Amino acid sequence: MSAETSPRSRRGFYQKHEALILGGSAVVVILGIWQAFWSAGKISPLFMSGPSAIVRQFHELWVRGTLLSDLAYSGRNFAVGFAMALVAGVVLGLIVGWYRRVRLLADPFLNALFATPRVAMVPLIIIWFGVGMWSKVFIVFLSAFFPILVNTIGGVRAIDADLLRAARAYCASDWQIFTTLALPGSVPFILTGVRQGVALGLIGVVVGEMFGGSQGVGFMVAYGGQTFATDTLFVGVLIIAGAGILLTSLAERLERRFSRWRPER
Repeated sequence: MSAETSPRSRRGFYQKHEALILGGSAVVVILGIWQAFWSAGKISPLFMSGPSAIVRQFHELWVRGTLLSDLAYSGRNFAVGFAMALVAGVVLGLIVGWYRRVRLLADPFLNALFATPRVAMVPLIIIWFGVGMWSKVFIVFLSAFFPILVNTIGGVRAIDADLLRAARAYCASDWQIFTTLALPGSVPFILTGVRQGVALGLIGVVVGEMFGGSQGVGFMVAYGGQTFATDTLFVGVLIIAGAGILLTSLAERLERRFSRWRPER
């Protein structure tokens, strides 16, 4: 009996962890090939680095360098800017999406600002706020704000008209409709905007530190590129990629957790 159940259990384990097994195997293979070319001297350190060199540089920066302070600086800029974008985007998105006349008044400005590349505004933001922390915070805020705002507006406008008519037929007040239909029904859309805002906010903090900064992960990447220190550059890029994966995964878990808030049709 154990001989029969053992292959089934192995198949069940593989099916349950298929994405992790296949994705992890692909990463290991690519890293192995990359390291083999690096060890054989087929890659010039002027243009590229190898996994072992990147790990050594990470350890060096962690132990003797400024990596910890750079991480703390970038993390603080991102956290403050993203928190501001989340609060402002959700509140304004609910208001603009719920009130038709407010939406008509705001649409031209929102469309113009949403279509404008945020990178083009970085020099102006640095002029406004200087080269200190708040210019980076505002760049993160501006980068993450619009995805959250637009998705929140879309969530409010996507409420089922039949549900609205049924609620009004039972003499529900506007506040009751807003709190029991509009807000819960917008949660999946808001969390979609949060996922997008996380990615764009990380880009914003890097761009801000590259343009006008003397510390942070973005400055590390810029410094590594200017001095042809590709190992340092890759350390910064991998830290940003890892932060993006982690934060996006957390946003996806939140979305699954709160998906039950969405009203049933």
